[in-house]
Amino acid sequence: MSIYIKSLFFAIPTFIILISIEMIFSKIKGIKVNNGADMISSLSSGLSNTIKDAIKFSFAIISYSWFAENFTIYKLEPVWVAVTFAFIVEDFGGYWVHRFSHRVNILWNRHIIHHSSEEFNLSCALRQSISQTFKFFTFLWIPAALMGIPATTFAILAPIHLFMQFWYHTRLIDKMGILEYILVTPSHHRVHHAINPQYLDKNYSQIFIIWDKLFGTFQPELEDVKPVYGTLRPASTWNPIIINFKHLFQLIKDAWHAQNIIDKFKIWFMPTGWRPKDVEENYPLKQIDDPYSQVKYNTNSSIAILSWTWLQHGITVLLMFHLFTIIGDSTAFMNYLYALFLLIHIFSFTATLDHSYFAIVADVIKICLGGFIIYSQNYSWFGLNEIFVTGFIFYFITSLFFTSYFYNKSIPE
Repeated sequence: MSIYIKSLFFAIPTFIILISIEMIFSKIKGIKVNNGADMISSLSSGLSNTIKDAIKFSFAIISYSWFAENFTIYKLEPVWVAVTFAFIVEDFGGYWVHRFSHRVNILWNRHIIHHSSEEFNLSCALRQSISQTFKFFTFLWIPAALMGIPATTFAILAPIHLFMQFWYHTRLIDKMGILEYILVTPSHHRVHHAINPQYLDKNYSQIFIIWDKLFGTFQPELEDVKPVYGTLRPASTWNPIIINFKHLFQLIKDAWHAQNIIDKFKIWFMPTGWRPKDVEENYPLKQIDDPYSQVKYNTNSSIAILSWTWLQHGITVLLMFHLFTIIGDSTAFMNYLYALFLLIHIFSFTATLDHSYFAIVADVIKICLGGFIIYSQNYSWFGLNEIFVTGFIFYFITSLFFTSYFYNKSIPE
């Protein structure tokens, strides 16, 4: 079991506890920070990212290990100095990856999921990408390679650095005095998630706020400018799988529609949001021009639908942890099938929140894939016995029934 997976057994319960505390304090303060469907979407996005990372479905163009093996000129010691230096390099690299992800059209697809919520709360921190498959920016970690920092150090530091970014996704903590000059705080990150003109494309730092101040992207939260959250082109769906690829699909369509051959290539590397003039005129997109006129996405989901999707989400969590426990004993192919099954499952129940017909389509595909897995493992489910398998089959039928039921209920008479 990898260091990353082991860390999740601690991190996930911690996140759940902190999200629950935020919900309690928001009620005490009388501040509405959560929306049921939005929270399910955020948590489901976190699950999809965790599943993708657990099966290691990502590729580095040039790995850090290669840099460390070939570029080392000095062995930094003692250990605490090396670890401190590595953490600073991790944070520096994170700043630039984050900034590029906002500023370059094709790279925005890797990050849009994180900004897709029109709320701002701790669960939003879990909106992480599954479309970030190729890693281009390992060259930013060359300073660590020069100092002889081994790849195993970053294998430990990377999840710690990521988890340390969770706490500041909240509206309940005001400015924090002297810490505002040192660390990224909730106030700084509220600015980063806002679509107000004053706040757009600011505060990319992840732990130390100094990077924004050094590179000219710092913006304090203003008392008279209340942050409005989301994206300028709203996601308009609760489905994290769709959100992950929505911008990419739009780029493909725009490149196809562009008349100028240069524009077909240029669009991928231009600033985020850029479209060829002819495409913009012939195929206009819904965009927010005035943040204060924002109408939040809302499907008016009933308590019954929310309860059903919460149950589906809970089942996904249990199956995900089961995947973690067997991942080292199963073949890579079967691990990929299990992960695909879970991602289709997430697609289905979040599409149910959207009242989308594709919820039924996804559920049928899920049943077919689940049936294939059971058949290929001689009426077993990754080591679980026949009683569990019988329960799975009953669950498949029940899931399709309720998915169809809720879709039919959503159709206007």
